[in-house]
Amino acid sequence: MDLITTTSDLAAACSRLAQHKVITVDTEFLRETTYYPLLCVVQMASADEAVVIDTLAPGIDLKAFFELMGNEAVLKVFHAARQDIEIVWHLSNTIPHPIFDTQVAAMVLGYGDSIAYDQLVERVTGHRPDKTHRFTDWSRRPLTPEQMHYAVSDVTHLRDVFAALDADLKKRGRSDWVSEEMEILTSPRTYDFHPERAWERLKTRVRKPKELAVLMEVAAWREQEAQSRDVPRSRVLKDDAVGDIATHAPTSLERLASLRSLPKGFDRSKWGSDIIAAVQRGVARDPHTLPKIEKPRGNSNGAATVELLKVLLRMTSERHAVASKVIATVDDLDQIAADDHADVPALHGWRRELFGEAAIALKHGRLALAIEKGRVVRVDRT
Repeated sequence: MDLITTTSDLAAACSRLAQHKVITVDTEFLRETTYYPLLCVVQMASADEAVVIDTLAPGIDLKAFFELMGNEAVLKVFHAARQDIEIVWHLSNTIPHPIFDTQVAAMVLGYGDSIAYDQLVERVTGHRPDKTHRFTDWSRRPLTPEQMHYAVSDVTHLRDVFAALDADLKKRGRSDWVSEEMEILTSPRTYDFHPERAWERLKTRVRKPKELAVLMEVAAWREQEAQSRDVPRSRVLKDDAVGDIATHAPTSLERLASLRSLPKGFDRSKWGSDIIAAVQRGVARDPHTLPKIEKPRGNSNGAATVELLKVLLRMTSERHAVASKVIATVDDLDQIAADDHADVPALHGWRRELFGEAAIALKHGRLALAIEKGRVVRVDRT
């Protein structure tokens, strides 16, 4: 197989692929040392052919590829699509659509939480993919024949996986479940990395408005710095350091230097002064303009309720052959334990029908759990 290295060859290949209703897509990229991923290779396949594109070839214009990604007449099949979509969005401001993510479909069909591509291929087709080049440096040129074979096999096996999963979804009446998840994956908000929203991705717990304000300002500063320098966020400031700064709110370099989460001498760098400025902006913010801080659950039996909900979730997952992760998260369970009307995915749509209604019934004693022949079963008490 010839590697596509010119704009004209790429345009011709995309034109051929656009004649098909379904194509499979995968990308190879690097991002260990950068904020934005470096796209190195794109591989795509239809029922008739597979192509490999050298996205780093001198002078190549990827416009035809981006147009194909936005072609509404062609379903694009990925496995674990989020990073692939992020790359296309960053380079072209285009969200691939429509799409099908085989990892999500596999969760809906009971293959487990976030199953790896090679494991899914083996379970569906019986073939064991060669993952030798999984962690190779895809930016090095020339690409070897082994790398080319690896790239092609990724999308050719994906054709068979898609066909099997799609048929199973239709048989079980679960295609709409996957479609709901695809709406989230194809929402621009999913890939919106505006600095002012950077704090939302942090797991830091804050208790006071001042802590939240400082967290928001420092997280925004770190995001801007990482983006402008094109380096990973952790190269600027680690998550635990951001949380530490939010908690202590140091307004002087001396106080900043006392934080154990920062490397020695950090306070003497330019970043030290930048952080102090961010902290000061946070301290000066009007508390009334801040998002509401979620208070700890007041229910003394909340932990026990969550444990019961976990048992119900696992029972539901096994009974319906759906990965528990796609039904409800631990955070969902925490919120359901505290509020029957919590705005969480587990209380909407097919998840509510499958699990949410039973979870609320369990809370209020209308449903009980029992063990029968070594298995957990539900017992309706109404």
